[in-house]
Amino acid sequence: MSVSTENSSKTSKKKSSSRGGKGLWIQPLIVAVILVGYLIWLATANLSETERVTLAPSALWESTLEHLELTLVSALIVLVVGVPLGILLTRRPFQKASGVILVLANAGQSAPAVGLIVLLAFWQGFTFKAAVIALVLYTLLPILRNTIIGLEGVDRSLIEASRGMGMSGVATLWRVELPLASPVILNGVRTALVLLVGTAALAAFIGAGGLGVLIQTGMRLFLPSVLISGALLSSLLALLIDWLGRVIETFARPKGL
Repeated sequence: MSVSTENSSKTSKKKSSSRGGKGLWIQPLIVAVILVGYLIWLATANLSETERVTLAPSALWESTLEHLELTLVSALIVLVVGVPLGILLTRRPFQKASGVILVLANAGQSAPAVGLIVLLAFWQGFTFKAAVIALVLYTLLPILRNTIIGLEGVDRSLIEASRGMGMSGVATLWRVELPLASPVILNGVRTALVLLVGTAALAAFIGAGGLGVLIQTGMRLFLPSVLISGALLSSLLALLIDWLGRVIETFARPKGL
């Protein structure tokens, strides 16, 4: 009876994992189809001279690279700050400070994104640096909160067992706590990445570039095709980044979780 139960559980795990693997390819396929449709429309549409210059392939590529640069630089800083800080706030000497730090991080995300970017622009100048600082403050909360929740959710008996086996606190953290908390932490990273891609479009309002330039230009010059192009490309990039996060989340998850 136990053998049949074990076999059935293994079969269900294989089915669910294969289903998840197949499902991973649906999202990029949809993005590719929409992107191809957009490029066909762009090649055949009757555009004005201003629209042709704004939506030239070189201009679109440059805006996309600027958007990715904003996203990746901000994501790297958020990871370097958020995960270690979350780990630190789960250690006994610093646990009392976790409430205050989370309130501050929550205040950064609660503020309107446009207002935060503009305020930092007046402080740091209308530059790439100001946009990155604003994006980091706006997206720090998901990673910080999920790191704390993930580590605090680890079964204390497993930690005590590892310490009883002679493992140090650092070894327990790296070999027991972080692997078990990784699904929750990775989910926070994925959420932060999607937030970054969407919010990075607002960096155009302080001259930091990105796909938001298309949205801003379309609104200012009353060019619906340019406005829709900026919104569409930003959405497709967000979907693609979300898919990459899902891939990392799926394959970085420890076996058995």
